[in-house]
Amino acid sequence: MIGILSAATTCEPTKCIELPANIAFGIGAVFMIYSAIRMVTTKNIVHAALYLIMVLAGVGMNFLLLQAEFVAVTQFLVYIGAIVVLFLFGIMLTKAPMGISDDLDNLKQRPYAIATALLVLVTLSYALIVSFTDTRVKLASPNSVAAVSDSIFGQYLIPFEVTSVLLLAALIGAIVLARKD
Repeated sequence: MIGILSAATTCEPTKCIELPANIAFGIGAVFMIYSAIRMVTTKNIVHAALYLIMVLAGVGMNFLLLQAEFVAVTQFLVYIGAIVVLFLFGIMLTKAPMGISDDLDNLKQRPYAIATALLVLVTLSYALIVSFTDTRVKLASPNSVAAVSDSIFGQYLIPFEVTSVLLLAALIGAIVLARKD
C-alpha cells in the first residue's frame, strides 16, 4: 500500500492516473464484480436485468475515469437506456417462468459449470499477474465530444448515414411485426 501511495505522489499529473482515480476504479471494480456475480446467481430474471444495469453503469464509470466522455455517454444511453430496456420488454412480453423451476435446474451440469468457472478464474489470474509490470501507461490525449462529432459528420458521414438507414429499417420491421399480433 505504501508503494502505491508513493508511486502516486511521484507521478507527473499529465503522465499517469492519479490516486483518487485509482480508488474510484477499485470501488467501481468491486461494485461491478458484486453486481456481475448477483446477475448470474439470482433466480429472478428481472433482478438479473437490473444487476446488468449496474454492471453496465460501472463500465460507463470506467470510461469516465479514462476521460472518454463520448464513449461513456454512449455506454449509458445505448446499453443502459436501450439494450437493457429491450431485455426487460422481452422478459415481460414472454411467458418465461419466474423464480425457481425444477424443470430448468439441472444438477448434472453443475460440476462442468464449476470446472469452467475455475478455468476462467485461473486464466484471468494468470493474465493479471503477467500484465502487471513496472511500466507506465501513457495516457492518450483526451478526445472531446466536439472532435468525435467532427469525425462522425466529416470523415465517417457515409457509414453514419448507412447505419441510420439500417436502424430505421429495423424500427419499421419491428413495428410491422408488432402490428400483426
